[in-house]
Amino acid sequence: MPAAFSRAERHTFAAQIFNKSAETNDDGQQPTDHGLLPSVVCRRAFRLPSAFFMDIRNIAIIAHVDHGKTTLVDRILHTTKVFRDNQETGELIMDSNDLERERGITIFSKNAAVTYKGVKINVIDTPGHADFGGEVERVLKMADGVILLVDAFEGPMPQTRFVLQKALALGLKPMVVINKVDKPNCRPDEVHDAVFELFFNLDASEEQLDFPTFYGSGKNGWFNSSLEQSEDITPLMDGILQYVPEPKIAEGPLQLQVTSLDYSSFLGRIAIGKVARGTIKENQPIALVQADGTIKKQRVKELYVFEGMGKRKVTEVVAGDLCAVVGIEDFTIGDTIADQENPEALPIISVDEPTMNMLFSINNSPFFGKDGKFVTSRHLRDRLVKETEKNLALRVVDTDSADSFLVYGRGILHLGVLVETMRREGYELTIGQPQVIVKEINGVKSEPFETLVVDVPQEYASKVIDLVTRRKGEMLVMETKGDMQHLEFEIPSRGLLGLRTQMLTNTAGEAVMNHRFNEYKPWKGPIPGRNNGVLIAKEAGSTTAYSIDKLQDRGFFFVDPGEEVYKGMVIGESNKPGDMVVNPNEGKKLTNMRASGSDGTVSLPPKRQLSLEECMEYIQQDECIEVTPNFIRMRKVLLDENERARVAKQMKAEAL
Repeated sequence: MPAAFSRAERHTFAAQIFNKSAETNDDGQQPTDHGLLPSVVCRRAFRLPSAFFMDIRNIAIIAHVDHGKTTLVDRILHTTKVFRDNQETGELIMDSNDLERERGITIFSKNAAVTYKGVKINVIDTPGHADFGGEVERVLKMADGVILLVDAFEGPMPQTRFVLQKALALGLKPMVVINKVDKPNCRPDEVHDAVFELFFNLDASEEQLDFPTFYGSGKNGWFNSSLEQSEDITPLMDGILQYVPEPKIAEGPLQLQVTSLDYSSFLGRIAIGKVARGTIKENQPIALVQADGTIKKQRVKELYVFEGMGKRKVTEVVAGDLCAVVGIEDFTIGDTIADQENPEALPIISVDEPTMNMLFSINNSPFFGKDGKFVTSRHLRDRLVKETEKNLALRVVDTDSADSFLVYGRGILHLGVLVETMRREGYELTIGQPQVIVKEINGVKSEPFETLVVDVPQEYASKVIDLVTRRKGEMLVMETKGDMQHLEFEIPSRGLLGLRTQMLTNTAGEAVMNHRFNEYKPWKGPIPGRNNGVLIAKEAGSTTAYSIDKLQDRGFFFVDPGEEVYKGMVIGESNKPGDMVVNPNEGKKLTNMRASGSDGTVSLPPKRQLSLEECMEYIQQDECIEVTPNFIRMRKVLLDENERARVAKQMKAEAL
């Protein structure tokens, strides 16, 4: 059969041969097909190259946080025998990053490839949190279909809407999987209707609205096209082959858009993307077309395709497959690897604008340089610039000071993960209070608004409503889901800062809170911040149990006895509004008088340990956070008490 035939003609021809050979058998079946597609059987019979029929499916798995994406990928990997039967793999195999395992969320998109019934399936695991939307937006470019995973109890959530909107806009074919149908109070039929309504509201095409639905439990390892429990996830795998379209291949010379980056200490920077057109070969001269239109002539050194959890070296990759390219220099995400004779660029990847910024500075506290390996402004700048190469939703802007940089991101979690990653790499830095980005739209001062969804036991619903409305939020939906109250609000992004901590405190930790950026709207006016002031260390030294015990009635502490503190460091929260300077280092005066049985038996409550994100939400404008590999400390920007009083007086005078 001539190679010049189109792919559709090849498949038709293969089906005819397959059907004809099946007719010649006594039982009417091809004896060696084992459920393989006709094209696979035909390809093997004629010993044709694997690329001849392009039996590839590229599928991305999208869902809200904690709806079971990574668990589903685990099941796919085990079903397709990627691992030996006796191999220890654990759970959440794709969440390989330490931060991902600790937090139980996917932060970075990842690729895996499995073979099922002779068809190669490239699986892309995506983050579910809207703060990492930049990851989702670029990796969806590699997919031809999506599996939308929805919890059978919770139904579509704010970030389900976010990632689905991106997928539908790219024209991807969706499959819906309703997961966790074994949970008590689950409502799969209601959730299916809610998903259909969501598709309709997002202007899905008629073809996209006609989505297949599968039900099951990733944890228990089964999925089926009905609610009847199956033995395994085979029905879902068959559904992927049936409903996910093959890659659309355009005629013409090579085009590959870099949608992801990888790094190897041996190979250097690796470009990852989907071959949209043509064929890419080892040692092939190519043209790198950059975003600004610059064209650089380079050569491919090595090529890899995904296989299982790793990569396999190959000599060529055909259109429709995902691959990793080694040897390309000075590339960034969005660049196009094209034919050297006829370089044509693919459309640039568009990413939503950041909604929040934060000041990153060198550590200038008295404890500077005691803990970290990278402490200078040059180290800080180089690391931030390097991050922007792969983190498309991030922006770094120089300030008037050579030691400070303004970093723009999607939200508290997005920026917090960057800071946490840097401190684990050995960086010392100081970060300021997160600020929302305010724009002027049609002459009106505008700020970002978000959709906030809270699920909470009914007895706490009134407290949640009160908390949100005090922060300029407006309630849109209030409905009962089982024994939980489902509340939806529209709230300024500013109002979310510090809200999670207060909400968990007021609902005994029962509230489940999610939010998603909606749009810019007119400024809502001042929003009350933290109600209480903080306790500030009066001088440097080591805290004592005696002193902290005497100060218990002033508030609660963020430090334990024996911790080193410095002047101006925030060591606790006051019970009253207004900051208070205290001395936590005072020791007991040694005299001949002793109280029998009470000396040295001070009983203190444990310190309140705040995570990095909680600290970022907690601090006010005159405070900042000192971040080192081993410590996270809150402090005043101005450490001297007299200096703070002078500046406060000056600002008050200017306001009048």
